[in-house]
Amino acid sequence: MTTQPIPSGPPAYCPVPSGPYVVPASLGLDGGLDRIDFSLILPTFQEASNIRSTLAVVSETLRGVAGLRFEIIVVDDNSPDGTAQLALDQSATLPEVRVIRRTEEAGLATAVIRGWQAARGEILAVMDADLQHPPATLTQLVQAIRTGSDLAVASRHVEEGGVSDWSLARRIVSRTAQLIGLTLLPEVVGRVSDPMSGYFMLQRRVIAGKHLNPTGYKILIEVLARGSAGKVAEFGYVFRERQEGQSKVSAAIYLQYVQHLLRLRLVLLQQSRFVRFCLVGLSGVAVDMLILFLLSDPKMLALGLTRSKIVAAEAAIVNNFLWNDAWTFSDLIGTKDSLRKKFHRFLKFNAICFMGLVLSVALLNIQFNWLGMNRYVANAIAILAATFWNYQVNRSMGWRSSS
Repeated sequence: MTTQPIPSGPPAYCPVPSGPYVVPASLGLDGGLDRIDFSLILPTFQEASNIRSTLAVVSETLRGVAGLRFEIIVVDDNSPDGTAQLALDQSATLPEVRVIRRTEEAGLATAVIRGWQAARGEILAVMDADLQHPPATLTQLVQAIRTGSDLAVASRHVEEGGVSDWSLARRIVSRTAQLIGLTLLPEVVGRVSDPMSGYFMLQRRVIAGKHLNPTGYKILIEVLARGSAGKVAEFGYVFRERQEGQSKVSAAIYLQYVQHLLRLRLVLLQQSRFVRFCLVGLSGVAVDMLILFLLSDPKMLALGLTRSKIVAAEAAIVNNFLWNDAWTFSDLIGTKDSLRKKFHRFLKFNAICFMGLVLSVALLNIQFNWLGMNRYVANAIAILAATFWNYQVNRSMGWRSSS
């Protein structure tokens, strides 16, 4: 037996993790429980006809992996058919099996995360509990993780992969869902051939400490979007038709999938450093435009355009520095920050933006004086042209070297 057994006594349900969907970097262990290598989550609902055979086959498969200390965690959403109790009964003879029964939450994706929160392994995994995912593929996935992959995915869309008896309509729906994902989240969905897969494993550190917020069934997309997976391995498998029980796929599931994609798109935009830089830049545009209007407009102070622009741009630079220092590049600043370091960063920011200012002033004058454009339209174009320069140089020089 390769698994550290659960303490002696009658089988009992494990506590249900609560709070934010954050997987800890490690699980504090007490009561004599040793850390193990591998934790497989089986999310279930109405799987009474499958759970016993699934646990038996999966346990046998994992015992065949040399030196693997593992556990199997069934996370059941209070199935009325008694799935949780059947799994708990199995744990009497399969001590590697643990069971969580949820009564306050529901949904496959959140069930997986609650299982990972309770898991003791450094490798975390998920597969279906209805044997549509062939357990034999677990061996390949474990080997990939052991040899350096951050994420290993069982795919229907690579060599040796496929679907058994899907209708043409179901194939079209699946591929259309993937195409929607590639359209909305190309940098995430495009990383793997089968982003809809529910059969994969990863190093715990890939998602440890990340705030996860999944919707519906497609947990892999959440992991790809919010995690830090570097090396990804894929292995083909043939998706089997369900032999017992009923499929959970419905129109509502696909709607949740699209909602999940849209939510992740917004999150990634907010997390993008360049987007933050541009948002700060927009606030600087407002400062720049206001001061340029007050100083240069014939109805206001009517000062010279160039002088007014220099003053307006410097005010915008001060505004942008304060926001970028506190928000855009805050993660690049050392923990022992000081007023002196902040002042040095401000001088660097001013020096870098000076070239952008020169470019901006030159473009403004060319457009206004030579091309006869409206002064405010010309100013907006000049600001946009200088934004890319300022961002690229500040990212590589302004903050990164200041910590």
